[in-house]
Amino acid sequence: MFERVQTILAKQLRLAPEKITPESRIMKDLGADSLDILQLLMRIEDQYGIVIPDQALAKFETVADVVAYLEQQENQ
Repeated sequence: MFERVQTILAKQLRLAPEKITPESRIMKDLGADSLDILQLLMRIEDQYGIVIPDQALAKFETVADVVAYLEQQENQ
């Protein structure tokens, strides 16, 4: 799961995948802005066939937060 999110982030932010770790903070460490976040969420929602509510979005600070949310959704 992490690798899939890492690949999406790397493409979106034009970064080398190895620079993205689970501990990376999406905005502070990876340099994403609000538009990047919106586009990232749209890609994730399309790829996983889910809708991420605003309450969950507000809790996403690190890559690991996104991965944990997606894993939780898969297990439901």
